[in-house]
Amino acid sequence: MKIYKLVFSPIEVNTYILAGTSGDCAIIDCGCYDKKETEEFAHFIDENNLDPVLLLNTHCHLDHVFGNRFILEKYGLRTFSSELDEENRKNAAHHALMFGLTMENPPEPSGFIKDNQIITFDETKLRALHVPGHTAGSIAFYDEEDGIVFTGDALFSGSIGRTDLPGGNYDTLIASITNKLFVLPPSTTVYPGHGESTSIEKEIRSNPYFT
Repeated sequence: MKIYKLVFSPIEVNTYILAGTSGDCAIIDCGCYDKKETEEFAHFIDENNLDPVLLLNTHCHLDHVFGNRFILEKYGLRTFSSELDEENRKNAAHHALMFGLTMENPPEPSGFIKDNQIITFDETKLRALHVPGHTAGSIAFYDEEDGIVFTGDALFSGSIGRTDLPGGNYDTLIASITNKLFVLPPSTTVYPGHGESTSIEKEIRSNPYFT
């Protein structure tokens, strides 16, 4: 599987494209904010001969769902996310105003993801790991075969997600990271919702919230 990262919106969210051997691809957290960014995304898909077949959200804060309507209109895909993050999805347009931004409310999901659910596309299997604390419905997507995990805004390189927004809880987030992410193999590569990739081993060893 090939992993591509595109960074979108004034909030600089990481949008990941996971491409299988057939050209089918999954999108995690499409953050395209404006026409220029949606055109950039579409051009990237076409240039790499990819066929989007799956849209996933680690959580439904506005920056992670900016592009959901575009993905529906362009590729006919609705997202899969946690039902526990529905309030964030429904309030995304209101929250955008607080950042001086505008957006339409994202479309309703195709379905809801539960903890430990297996999601498949092409030959790839992703396990959903419920990691609440940044939001109540935060989900990480773990690919055991390739040794990678997409953590959204739960775990960053050298940091953790903020917990002062609705649904956030510091103690819950620390427990989620400790019990759901730090038990993964140390060599697992971490792809966060913002910033650069890291590894489980590095974060166990040097993340200031755990040392």
